[in-house]
Amino acid sequence: MLVNGVGIGLELGVSVGAALVLLLRRRFPLLVFLLTLPGLYIGYIWFAPMIGLYTLAARRPGRARLVICALLLIAAHFFPYPISDFELTDYRENTLVLIDATVTSAAPIALGLLMRTRRELASRVEDLTRSMRREDRLLADRVKTTERARLAREMHDVVAHQVSLISLQAGAVQVSTEDAAARAGARTIRELSVRTLEELRHMVGVLRADGGDAGAAQDLAPQPDLEELPRLIEMSALDVTYEGGVVAGAQGAKTVERAAFRTVQEALTNVRKHAPGARVRIRVDPLDDAVQGEGEGEGAGRSGGAGESRAGHGLRVEIRNGPPDATATVPALPGGGHGLVGLRERAQSLGGTLEARRTSDGGFVVRAELPYGRVGSDPGEYGAG
Repeated sequence: MLVNGVGIGLELGVSVGAALVLLLRRRFPLLVFLLTLPGLYIGYIWFAPMIGLYTLAARRPGRARLVICALLLIAAHFFPYPISDFELTDYRENTLVLIDATVTSAAPIALGLLMRTRRELASRVEDLTRSMRREDRLLADRVKTTERARLAREMHDVVAHQVSLISLQAGAVQVSTEDAAARAGARTIRELSVRTLEELRHMVGVLRADGGDAGAAQDLAPQPDLEELPRLIEMSALDVTYEGGVVAGAQGAKTVERAAFRTVQEALTNVRKHAPGARVRIRVDPLDDAVQGEGEGEGAGRSGGAGESRAGHGLRVEIRNGPPDATATVPALPGGGHGLVGLRERAQSLGGTLEARRTSDGGFVVRAELPYGRVGSDPGEYGAG
């Protein structure tokens, strides 16, 4: 309107039409550019065809198409309307207008191609970044696999040899001694040594397994469950009272039973380390029954209603020990302090909870609630310390 004025006429009409048709430039860039040319030829709207040509170069680049469109824009800019006003002999004016028209058509093409190249470059940089991240992950997996194999070799060389010697020495004592109690103790030591070697073999197999084969790792891992709890308690050499309210294997949730077994195993290990001579009581009940009896019993701490919020069955495991015997010798057993942390992570991976705290009488209680709802993924056989 600044160029043509506000008077209604053909010039104003084609100029407004060229401006409005730009709304469709992303969807129909070539058609929109062609529709803006009358606004430049009849009227004096330069920006509409320039924007249309820029969009065409940025979204639908093609050498022949861009050359033809550039020539059309030059022609619409160079020749006056009406064509009868064109003076061929005015060389100076025609040369200036031709240069102006050439720059007007070349600038949007160059800018459009530049923006398209920039987008393609950004896309390729993004692809390269993703590729580098993928290679970093593969390298990390390879390093992890190598470290696993090294750990497996170290574990086998350091532990297996010593445990084998313990088993041989226990076997020799079992054969040579006449004392029935000593023979029973030697037999227990030998059985524990054999079982330790068996679990060590499985653990080494898991560590040496190539990271992606989860099924193979599952087959290699040992599968203790509630059926083995009485034997574990018998071999613990502790004063243990076991109250089992669950039939082993009744629900078919072996992952949850395995977590319950490891919880009891770690708790008994901690009793031997920190509370020698203490009396231990172990309870394994269905989770729903345990929740219903939450307010009864010995007033153990509630889990904030966590059991009530989980519909479905599960296991509640409680290991409670009294204060240590003051006359008992505390064994100098090494500990890394990761056992309870691993048990808590195992319980959380199954959608459950684990509580471990001291009691008012100087003892300790470990209580785990393990629902059957998320037994699809094994949290790892050796997560607990």
